[in-house]
Amino acid sequence: MGVAGTGKSTVGALLADSLGAPYVEGDAFHPAANVAKMSAGTPLDDADRRPWLDAIGEWIRERAGTRGAVVAASVLKRAHRDRLRAAAPGAVFVHLTGERALIEARMAARTGHFMPTALLDSQFAALEPLRADETGVTIEVSGTPQETAERALAALRRLTAS
Repeated sequence: MGVAGTGKSTVGALLADSLGAPYVEGDAFHPAANVAKMSAGTPLDDADRRPWLDAIGEWIRERAGTRGAVVAASVLKRAHRDRLRAAAPGAVFVHLTGERALIEARMAARTGHFMPTALLDSQFAALEPLRADETGVTIEVSGTPQETAERALAALRRLTAS
C-alpha cells in the first residue's frame, strides 16, 4: 500500500517472487471509468473505490489457505483496508512510504502509467498511515526496489515470528 510512485508494483512483484506467492497489480481491478477519471486528473472518491476494493478482496479471498498472495494497491484509507480485511481477515499490509520529492521524481520518470503527478497531493491528503491495531509494517522506499523488497520481507518475517 501507499501513494502512487512508491514502487508498489515493482516491490510487490519482488516480494511475491521471494515468497513464492501469486502477484497481481491492483490497478487491473479498476473499472475503465476509474482509469479514465484518474487519467483526466480527477481523484477517485470512496464510491469509485468500492467495486475496486471488492474485486481485490475477492481475489485475495480466493487464495485463502494457500501460501498467500501479494497485491499492489494504494488502499490509502483505513476504511479501504478495513474493507479488504472484511473479505480477507488475515490480510497483512506493507505500507511503502517516502519523502514527497523522491516520490514525485519517480512518478515523473515513469512512462506508460495513467496516474498523473498532479494527483500526488490528493493521494498524500487521503493517506491514513497504518495504525497500531492494523497488522502490517511500514517500509521506507529510499534505495533500490530490491533493497526495499528485502527490508519488507525481513519486517514481515519479524512480524509473523512474533
